[in-house]
Amino acid sequence: MTPAKRGANAPGTESADSARIIGRPVAPLLPAAGPVHVLLVGEAPGPRGADKSGFPFFGDGAGKPLYQVLVRLGAVELPPLVDALPWDGARFHDAGLRPVAHGVALGNAFDRCPTDDGKSFRAPSRAELEGPDNVQRLAAELETLRARGLRGLVTLGRVATRTMDVVLAHAPFAELTRHALPHPSAQGLLSMAPGRGKGARMQDLQEEWMARCRRLIVEAGYPAAPLDVTA
Repeated sequence: MTPAKRGANAPGTESADSARIIGRPVAPLLPAAGPVHVLLVGEAPGPRGADKSGFPFFGDGAGKPLYQVLVRLGAVELPPLVDALPWDGARFHDAGLRPVAHGVALGNAFDRCPTDDGKSFRAPSRAELEGPDNVQRLAAELETLRARGLRGLVTLGRVATRTMDVVLAHAPFAELTRHALPHPSAQGLLSMAPGRGKGARMQDLQEEWMARCRRLIVEAGYPAAPLDVTA
């Protein structure tokens, strides 16, 4: 796949607006065709990643290990140029890069990067996450994906897990399984370790998280593929 260029900046430079939060909705990443076996749900687009790239988790610091798992499973393809650039949503956007999903969908409990002033990121409020408009949006997404064969969900972090449980309580999908993982941020990784992570190496925790992520994606309904080099 050769991505189209979209007014890329010169190497080593950033656009004047790269530090500002765009705050527009980021649609789920879906396969162009075929079934969707598993939906992965995070909290919200990050200010340096999905808010700039326009694709869930793409360029978010916590999204990098997730994409590594999905690539190894054969569930996502990334353009080769990704490896030559910093993991940064604005750089990916300016280079015209996009991930391509196969059999999985990626989305967020809140579909835009939360901000009050366009400069500072804040966590989405519980009212925003569990209000009727957001719950209806997420229920509609589940209904659309169910028509494409959705089998299960994998939620990343407590906020995404709690929000999707609210959605499932309002619009139950009895056939769907829901698996929960800690968020792949440093704080989430440390929550996996005994003693609040005292003495734990972040690299070891990340590798453990990636192994658990792969296992839960398969348990949620994604068929393990020959391309999976972690099996």
